[in-house]
Amino acid sequence: MLELKNLTKKYGDNLVLNDINFTFDKGVYGLLGANGAGKSTLMNLITDNIKRTDGSIFYNGTDILELGAKFRKKVGYTPQLQGMYEDFTARAFLHYIGTLKGMKFSECKAQTEEFLEVVGLLKVAHKRLGSFSGGMRQRVLIAAAMLDRPEILILDEPTAGLDPEERIRLRNYIADISRDRTIILATHVVSDIESIAGSVIMLCKGKPAAVGSPAELIAGVKDKVSEFCGSYEEISALKADYGKGQIYQTEKGYILRIVSDERPEGFSPVSGGVDLEDVYLYYAEGRK
Repeated sequence: MLELKNLTKKYGDNLVLNDINFTFDKGVYGLLGANGAGKSTLMNLITDNIKRTDGSIFYNGTDILELGAKFRKKVGYTPQLQGMYEDFTARAFLHYIGTLKGMKFSECKAQTEEFLEVVGLLKVAHKRLGSFSGGMRQRVLIAAAMLDRPEILILDEPTAGLDPEERIRLRNYIADISRDRTIILATHVVSDIESIAGSVIMLCKGKPAAVGSPAELIAGVKDKVSEFCGSYEEISALKADYGKGQIYQTEKGYILRIVSDERPEGFSPVSGGVDLEDVYLYYAEGRK
């Protein structure tokens, strides 16, 4: 169990995280929020990569600062930024990461092959990382995070650069392994967590604006979603007034879909279903 108590982080006078309290148990937790909401800072605090300004982080009742390396050994982390050795092959890089984690070579070798298969890179594992695309590098980092089968897996934008087939395969794998570990997945791709996250945390300006299952969060905004059907010129003019609305092109014309506390004149309740993306738009705009 991972517990955050009054967790706060400032950079100078800039308050990035403000008094966060939350408990993570086993399962998948989705972390949503606009750029600057504090997602990466929160993950860097949990992984002990940066110092907290105030508050505590407990793992099974003990502060992670007291546990030190014992805690870090239980954590797998895929950062958003890709720092890698260009001349290493994918296989050699995973062997290197396994050595840093203190794994026995035989176990590291076996897991390297297993996780290269999971992320779809086994056939190119002999090639240098410098020749890999951004999406392929991201998959190598995901495999590295899974080495030694960590009890806590923290993934920062793990599907960045992945094609739809790769994204679906990774999502299914995360769902499969989440029964016996804690997985925190930060993303802008709402579909990555909508079907697998048991709980979603919407961060807004350094604080949780909403917490709940996808179904609970969707129920909370279902009466706030409206749409307007009209010409492209009408839609464009309205979008300027309502900010982060979504525009769709249908056989009936263009549709502007917005999420707001009050339904504007001329707008109607949505004809289709409400989803987690509507929740994201509602809270990312700071309406709460």
